[in-house]
Amino acid sequence: MAFSPREDENLEELHEINVTPFIDVMLVLLIIFMVAAPLSTVDIPVDLPGQAAAPTPREDDPLFLTLTADLGLMLKEAPVAAETLAHALDAATSGKPETRIYLRADSSVPYGALMDIMDRLRAAGYRSVALVALEQGARQ
Repeated sequence: MAFSPREDENLEELHEINVTPFIDVMLVLLIIFMVAAPLSTVDIPVDLPGQAAAPTPREDDPLFLTLTADLGLMLKEAPVAAETLAHALDAATSGKPETRIYLRADSSVPYGALMDIMDRLRAAGYRSVALVALEQGARQ
């Protein structure tokens, strides 16, 4: 038994928007943007410029910590092992962790090695660290 409208009933047209195709298009666009967004954040190799800021005045007897090209450490002019850096700094600063440490590093030193030394300085309580750079135009 099939259902069929009677002849005397008026059938009205439905005035609704079919949103299924719209939702399909929006989901496809969402997937495209989700896939394309990480591609736009790719690291770009950049040659960073030199320091252009005016040099700041430093103390009369600054405390230099130097990281050499062979990853050796020099406190003032004396070599120091990374493991004994905290004790050497305490001896050089008379136990004053607020003393500013001027950190110099060779340009060939890897970034990770420099960050390791900065972590050691922070662990030893020395949070006032100044990075030393050549003035712009002073490169040889």
